[in-house]
Amino acid sequence: MNCDLQGHPLSGASLAAVEDYEAAVRAFNIYRGDPVALIDSAIEQAPEFSMALLLKAWLYAVATEPEANVAAQGFVDRLDGLSLNEREASLAGALRPLLAGNWTESAQRLDLHSARYPLDIVALQCGHLLDFYRASARDLRDRIHRALPKWSASVPGYSIVLGMRAFGLEECGDYGRAEAVGREAVALEPLDCWAHHAVAHVMEMQGRAEDGIGWMTTREPCWSGDDNFFRVHNWWHSALYHLDLGRVDEAVALYDGPVREDRSKVALDMVDGSALLWRLSMLGVEVGNRWQELADTWDLHADGRLYPFNDWHAVMAYLGAGRDRDVDRILSALRTANGNQPDVTRWARETGLPLVEGFVAFWRGDYALSAELLHNARYIANSFGGSHAQRDIIDWTLTEAALRGGLRDLAEAMSNERLALKPHSRINIGFSARVKQMTAA
Repeated sequence: MNCDLQGHPLSGASLAAVEDYEAAVRAFNIYRGDPVALIDSAIEQAPEFSMALLLKAWLYAVATEPEANVAAQGFVDRLDGLSLNEREASLAGALRPLLAGNWTESAQRLDLHSARYPLDIVALQCGHLLDFYRASARDLRDRIHRALPKWSASVPGYSIVLGMRAFGLEECGDYGRAEAVGREAVALEPLDCWAHHAVAHVMEMQGRAEDGIGWMTTREPCWSGDDNFFRVHNWWHSALYHLDLGRVDEAVALYDGPVREDRSKVALDMVDGSALLWRLSMLGVEVGNRWQELADTWDLHADGRLYPFNDWHAVMAYLGAGRDRDVDRILSALRTANGNQPDVTRWARETGLPLVEGFVAFWRGDYALSAELLHNARYIANSFGGSHAQRDIIDWTLTEAALRGGLRDLAEAMSNERLALKPHSRINIGFSARVKQMTAA
């Protein structure tokens, strides 16, 4: 029986197919290369290779894109009639709830799966991504901690597990350990984009913009290649560092360059584009027709049903492009969300809707309403979608709404909060100065 590098039997696999499969797993681990092409090659050589089909299905399922979700279901359907061992059947069973929009059930099934198969690196990484998309900081950290004692430097993939641990520690605010573990991971595997990204998050959250730019610059050859899935997101992090240093022109140049020059249609890249343009707009930058290009691309993914975090970022682009009809389309979908998708329905109504309504109110100049909605939403927003760094756009917009709306007490309170967390940020220093002007007036 052919096995993977961690010793798990692989049903229906040939020796040659396993080589392509392991290359695909590595590409997935470091977010570099084309894992799908490698999986396809493995399936072509061994059509009944169950784990290859499962990996392909999981890759599509975690893309948070409607067409990819449909494709993932098709790959799962192909498993019917194939021989699956207990581990493979368990991994397939954890995937089915996700495809139905039940993210928490899927993640919990993976919790139990990894308790039994702690060396299943595909399951650990897919679970880690589900925790990220659900904003489950605790499971981002502890999913890895539960399995870590079974790992060692002698087990292939150990550095990848350390990289995931680093990000979980960072999202739980354990910045010192997160940076140390992240640096250990990239020392073992310099191409580990997730570990690099974890350290970048530490520096963002601690307000260490100069350190962040140095970290990104010295390691740029490891994360900026055309075949790197996270290159746009890392350039986005670089832009945030520049904004904290008051270098707005550099951030604009990064948007026009590596963030959007390729007109990426990947949802993650488009989220970064929307979030950066929104920040630039709040700073008074005239972004011109950049909104139109991004809004047109969002039409591929924004349906108001699959993943509200993406829909919220699509609405930013629709507002900037003046496409009110599409704003209303997303609002309507979020308001009427129902069906047998507990997580997606809850996210849409309880989190996505107030966020979208708050951002719509801000863009249309109703700053008092925007502040009210976003002040309430800033706490529930931790129930879905992305990282603390990504969700900071809520507090930034709330602070700006309070300032523009003349809500002095709230503006001062938010400014104090932000300045305490990142005292050297030019953005936060600017907020404080504007509050003082309100008080003097």
